[in-house]
Amino acid sequence: MFSEENPRRLAQIALVVLLIVGCIAVLLPFIGAVLFAFVVWACTWPYYSEKLLPRLGGRDALGATLMTLLLVLIMLLPMVFLAASLANGADKLLDFAKPYVEQGLLLDPPAWLSGLPFIGTEIDHFWHQVASNRDELNDLLKQMVAPLRQFALALGGIAANGLLQLALVLFVIFFLYRDGAKVSHALYVGARKLGGELGEEILDKTRDTVVGVMLGIVGTAAAQGTVAMIGFLIAGVPGAMLLGFAIFFLSMIPIGPPLIWGGAAAWLWGQEQTGWAIFMVLYGLFVISSIDNFVKPILISRGAGISILLIGLGVLGGVLVFGFIGIFLGPVLLALGHMLLSRWTREEKST
Repeated sequence: MFSEENPRRLAQIALVVLLIVGCIAVLLPFIGAVLFAFVVWACTWPYYSEKLLPRLGGRDALGATLMTLLLVLIMLLPMVFLAASLANGADKLLDFAKPYVEQGLLLDPPAWLSGLPFIGTEIDHFWHQVASNRDELNDLLKQMVAPLRQFALALGGIAANGLLQLALVLFVIFFLYRDGAKVSHALYVGARKLGGELGEEILDKTRDTVVGVMLGIVGTAAAQGTVAMIGFLIAGVPGAMLLGFAIFFLSMIPIGPPLIWGGAAAWLWGQEQTGWAIFMVLYGLFVISSIDNFVKPILISRGAGISILLIGLGVLGGVLVFGFIGIFLGPVLLALGHMLLSRWTREEKST
């Protein structure tokens, strides 16, 4: 193939390699959004192609528009509701704190603060020192301005990048819905040409694993948010529905839900409701967080048809290597590797 008798063949291979490298370089900044668009498309394509599209008379452009608008509502409306609730809560907090800041005075620290082991006494003493001296309060506020500004800028950058990525996902997924039949046919043709029957089996396994992971993530998030909201209502925590929505969105972050129910427990403790605070901690540990530890692997393994061990390793390793999209890539790669290994060992046994 690479002999001097066939330089044209070598030039063709070099051009193809350069073309592939160039395409990857162009798409690399958007690869996460594009892959996530393919994930959402693969999970929702059966509903779109079998239920929505036939009712529209097979009009692809109209169907893609309606499906994209539906995804916009599903993704953005809860975020808008959550943001509005947080803004309202922040306004109330500022109105509450404004008179004390303007007068240079702070409230007395809660009684439980001094009882904290090791650091409680020092924090209580520092609180009283700052609360009784306006100059020290002003100095403290000045020291906090720069870090808070940097945190706000970083948070704003993350939010802007997230919205940009979401807009790109919706843009890509519109064309996937519109040309979904062609894309699906091209994927199966390419898989068949590359690997024959094995190529089609790999493609089917990839789709089943992606759908299973999405089912596990969304199902676990919904279960955690619902169970957490019930716990907040039982304990009398204000804004139970808002906190439930927050846990729904933060369930994909391992430390996300504990921040919410831990904050609720701290609030109950500060209100001198010790019993309910202990209840909230136990409920969060053994009910809310246990859902993520047990329900998610079970849902994913049932949908993907692979073991819980591979799912757990795939999700954790995928996130560490690829970031958020690794939640899907990790289990898919391990599922495909397991399938190929099983097929190879089965063929070895048969020979």
